[in-house]
Amino acid sequence: MDPVFADFSARPARLSNAVIGHHRCGIASSHLALGGGGYIKLDFTVDEREDIAEAVVTVTTLGGDAPMDVRLNGKVLSGRALTGEVLNGEVPNDGLLGGEASGDRSAAPAGPGRGAPQETVLTAPGDLLVPGDNILEIHNPQAAQGLLRLRAVTVDPAHDSGRAGRALAARSAGRSVLAFSTERRARGAVAWQPAPRLLFHIDGGERAVPAHLAWRGADGSEAAIGLRTDLSGFQGHWRAADGVPAEYRGTLMERSAYPEGTAGTPLHLFSTEEAQGESWSPSGELRLLLDAGGALPERVSWTDRLGNTASITLSSAAPAPETVTTGELRDVTGTVTDVRASEEFHRAGEVAENLLRGGRSKWLAHEETADLEFVLDTPAAVSAYRLTSANDAPERDPQDWELAGSYDGHTWTDLDSRRGERFLGRYRTNEYHFTNTTPYTRYRLTISRNAGGDETQLSRVEFLAGETTTHPTPDAADFTGYRTSAGGEPTGYRGTTVPGPWSDAEPQDGHVEELLAGELGETARTLDDAARLIGKLAAYMKNSG
Repeated sequence: MDPVFADFSARPARLSNAVIGHHRCGIASSHLALGGGGYIKLDFTVDEREDIAEAVVTVTTLGGDAPMDVRLNGKVLSGRALTGEVLNGEVPNDGLLGGEASGDRSAAPAGPGRGAPQETVLTAPGDLLVPGDNILEIHNPQAAQGLLRLRAVTVDPAHDSGRAGRALAARSAGRSVLAFSTERRARGAVAWQPAPRLLFHIDGGERAVPAHLAWRGADGSEAAIGLRTDLSGFQGHWRAADGVPAEYRGTLMERSAYPEGTAGTPLHLFSTEEAQGESWSPSGELRLLLDAGGALPERVSWTDRLGNTASITLSSAAPAPETVTTGELRDVTGTVTDVRASEEFHRAGEVAENLLRGGRSKWLAHEETADLEFVLDTPAAVSAYRLTSANDAPERDPQDWELAGSYDGHTWTDLDSRRGERFLGRYRTNEYHFTNTTPYTRYRLTISRNAGGDETQLSRVEFLAGETTTHPTPDAADFTGYRTSAGGEPTGYRGTTVPGPWSDAEPQDGHVEELLAGELGETARTLDDAARLIGKLAAYMKNSG
């Protein structure tokens, strides 16, 4: 029997040896939701030559209290709850289960809590299967009050239980480029704040995506995350370079098959070796991509879905990708999703949000100094900005200030500083230019002095940015570390950088090959060989010069 699985956590659903029919079923982004009286029918095929003594059916659900009625070719697969009571074929999806003929074959839920994926395992005698077409039905009974949320279904012969799950995992692992939108929340804070996108791809040949991932950036920032079973999101923690900690979470934005989704990112390829006693043996290649919107990683650790673990340290952090700003500046003020002020005049409606609007509104702070922070929905390399004075009181105009950019709201980079500035009238706009090619998601304007008043005000703030093109770093540092195969002992693990781009293309015109250093004593065995060798060396030296 070919592997039978239906994975409803993806759109479109991933199917193998299965055709799905459904009734009273809502198709969500991560599962199927069956209302009372709803069901699915999974049509699969059994090879006529295969003799299966027992079949194993695994149903993965998302928490809840709705029972389910599982039938194979019209026969109910009865379940046994935690108390051992048989519930007329209705199986609570949060109990320990087994088919009537299964003996001690049972499985506990995969995780506690409502919404956590839970596995229900049932077995059925092989004589319920027929050569050719078979029908597996999963019903939410008519009288059920709750929803039955299905994530996945697999069918295996008992002698090779888990075969369909392995096939599903292998197909899922092919889509191993993962992009998450992220948020962070500082200790003691209530609201979550947007953070840079997290994009990663780690493939050491095991064809399994990480379950846990941790890294340290070259700037000293650190993070560790645990991914949900279905990879729809993660929960973790993050610490800025200055030591300030925060909660960290993410939601899956996109999942791609390599090399999709990796363009313009610092992807590194290593040829690896594994320690065998006192010697080293080749152990394949490692592809590593980890982009958290900040500095490149200098240390990465992970555990994959198969239980393999690895931890590596790059011998030196690679330089940041080169970012080039091209074209005319464009107004990116419209991408600002939030603006915060250290103080604002709420009663008069003179709040920070007015700075993003046209017209004659304004922002007013009852202080001589003030901070304004702007959050963009996408990173932009701002290299110019405009400030517009308000309607009255020139003494409230900003005079001295600094502009800084940040990826995360914790670590800031100074971009521009002004002293003794003047506005030549009311609603006058001054434009300021500076050099910056780094895209940031946050910009902070710190007004350290105004023109002599007790209050500070502005009518409008605008940001301008150029189009940026990022050229990924072609090389990365070598690495050293260790890895442990599932159930095995840790061994040494090291890698050598393979310069990119990685393709089988022939060298283009003008390409200069490098000469590999080596012992030449055995290369030239005769005078004729020596003459030819010297000629070749001379040609290489001429080309490389």
